Amino acid sequence: MDEPVEIPIEDFIDLHPFRPADIRDVALEYLCEARKKGYRQVRLIHGKGAGVQRRVIRSLLDSLGWIERFEDADFSGGSWGATLAWLTPPDGKPSAES
Repeated sequence: MDEPVEIPIEDFIDLHPFRPADIRDVALEYLCEARKKGYRQVRLIHGKGAGVQRRVIRSLLDSLGWIERFEDADFSGGSWGATLAWLTPPDGKPSAES
C-alpha cells in the first residue's frame, strides 16, 4: 500500500514525479490547498509530451467553479508544458485584475 506523500504548497507544482493515473487527484488536492493558503495564481507543470497530462489538467481546471481562468505559461515558465491558473479566494470574491 502506498503511503500518502506530503508535498509543500507553493505557487507551483511539478507533476512529473507522480503516476499519470494520480495526476488529476494530486492536482485537485494541490489546488484546494493552494487556494486555502491564499494563492491567487499557480503554475501546474505537466510537461509537453503528447499533451495527455495537459488535457487532464485543463479538464480539471475547467470543472472547478473557483478557477477564474487558465492559460499556457510564458516561455520562461514552461510554455505549453505548464499551465497558469488564477484562483478565486476562499471568500469567493473575484479578483480585481480579472
